[in-house]
Amino acid sequence: MRVNNLQGLPKNYKMRCANLILQKNNLRFPVVSAIIVAAGKGIRMEDKVRKQYLLLDGRPLISHTLAVFDQCNIIDEIFFVVPEKDFVFCNENILNRQKFQKKIILVPGGATRQDSVYNGLLAIGNVMDNNSVVVIHDGVRPFICHEQLTECITGANDYDACIFGIPAYDTLKRVNSSGFIENTIERNTIWFAQTPQAFKYNLIRRAHENALRVGIIGTDDAMLVEQLGIKVKVISGSRCNVKITTKEDLLLARAMVNISGLTQK
Repeated sequence: MRVNNLQGLPKNYKMRCANLILQKNNLRFPVVSAIIVAAGKGIRMEDKVRKQYLLLDGRPLISHTLAVFDQCNIIDEIFFVVPEKDFVFCNENILNRQKFQKKIILVPGGATRQDSVYNGLLAIGNVMDNNSVVVIHDGVRPFICHEQLTECITGANDYDACIFGIPAYDTLKRVNSSGFIENTIERNTIWFAQTPQAFKYNLIRRAHENALRVGIIGTDDAMLVEQLGIKVKVISGSRCNVKITTKEDLLLARAMVNISGLTQK
């Protein structure tokens, strides 16, 4: 494996990413599994086609996301979570049409995103190595890059749990049920969580099973880890790492592709 695509990044970042890849080459780094979650119904998109299958630059949106993970050197295997009734469609229109290098395993989604991630964790199996890492990503965030994946996985290797996020940049208001402002929230310590989110496998598996046992419904996987009293490292993400959930998001994504060519070929 080559150490590549690290030009123009901070020196300490490049060194950490390069060292991680070298460790992987020398078999000193644990197995890294990816769970890409794309089992949502896409209700907010208001389209007959599920949002993950809508076309972006001539290909299903999810294909772009899969391509980034497929080309990331330190990821060993990909677990692709979709509705079970979509397996044939995904095989015929995504997996068989694009020449992916890595093994991609289809996993049936659950009733909620949390259920879908847990299904992915179960598909990975009981990992005996406590240092094994799993990176979880929303399938409808196609503008992630190899370097960001590597940094997130590095963070999980160093801190056990690491996610991407961006600082809040708008003024935040708490609004009551009648539509009136109650107060303005101090935004200096407020961050918007993103994916990818990476964890030691045994930790995130324990967090999901604890949530299942006590009835916690989390809005992301980091929240479930927080419930165990474990600190989660946050590293700065990108505003380009948009989650495409509405028609406006899709228009923005298409504009980003046309202007910057951000997707993977």
